[in-house]
Amino acid sequence: MPDVLGPTITAVETTTVSGRAKPGLKVRGQRVTHDASTFTLVRVVTDEGVEGFGEVSATAAWSGEDAVTATHFVRDLLGPALVGKPLAPIDAHATEFDRVLRGNWFTKAGVSTALWDALGRTRGVTVAELLGGPYRREVPVKISLSGDDDELRVGYETAFALGFRSFKVKVGRDPDADVARLALARDLAGDDALLGADANGGWTLAVALETVPRLAESGIAFIEQPVHPDDLEGLRDVRSLGIPLIADESVYSPADVGRIARLGAADIVSVYVGKSSALERAVESARLANELGMDVVIGANGEMGIGAAAQLQVACACERISEIPHGIIGHHFYEDEPTLKTPLDIDGLRARLPDGPGLGVELADEVRIRFSS
Repeated sequence: MPDVLGPTITAVETTTVSGRAKPGLKVRGQRVTHDASTFTLVRVVTDEGVEGFGEVSATAAWSGEDAVTATHFVRDLLGPALVGKPLAPIDAHATEFDRVLRGNWFTKAGVSTALWDALGRTRGVTVAELLGGPYRREVPVKISLSGDDDELRVGYETAFALGFRSFKVKVGRDPDADVARLALARDLAGDDALLGADANGGWTLAVALETVPRLAESGIAFIEQPVHPDDLEGLRDVRSLGIPLIADESVYSPADVGRIARLGAADIVSVYVGKSSALERAVESARLANELGMDVVIGANGEMGIGAAAQLQVACACERISEIPHGIIGHHFYEDEPTLKTPLDIDGLRARLPDGPGLGVELADEVRIRFSS
């Protein structure tokens, strides 16, 4: 079936939901503490009556976006650009979004997710199939730990009770405290647990070069974004220490992947649905990374159910992803996750691809009725 044939978009709507993190799992990062999230949910409707849903994961201190900006741009700019247009090809809509709106990657990604969900439901296939997969039906997962002393202990106990056995510890602040935090996490998790460290770009190059070998004494599987996102030469220098290096905040697009590869700045790139601005671009970034000799992890920004479903579909559509577990945790992060009728199948060890068409998830009735009729 040619992509230019098929349904037409008749409506694009939004609503807002919020969630508070489980107290033990709130993320105390290099810049801010992430203990609650507000999301703009997007609904796309076609002339065949098919709906698709997306989620804008927007944390202002991290991405420069929030639910206010996302709602405005979807309702007043991106939505009007879609209504009356064919649902497919979806990549044409992503190109148009870039023409009318600079940046705002997470907002664009939320609309992209809704479009792909609608197309999958129209054709009766998963989004992973539409994106070229699936190459797998389950993905290993990890969760972040942060805080010091009792805060870290409570976080570990909370995560362990939820089934998680692989962890990423937030560092990038005071080096001595970072080293002590990582050592405590190793004591709690045991010698066999996978443990990585994520500095969120918080160290200078000099501090990173001094601190990473100290963290390595606790047996870290990787160091993530040790220096500022713009300092690709610094990433390369830290990589020379021999610890697998993940570039995260430095990666938004296939062009970023290419720059990192040319400099030899990372072993692994962290690909986000939100940072990529479109699901197909996330898969393209992963494909290019593989071609250029780098591995891929799927990164996270506290997604709720729809966003986690998009992460999972993308992860299964990528031909090759890292054996290092990925950041698909969905409902486990929140005290109450109100968006889905049934949570995704995530047991702390793996996230499993749903069987249904599109994203494979169903919106909770109490959220659905909040969209305009």
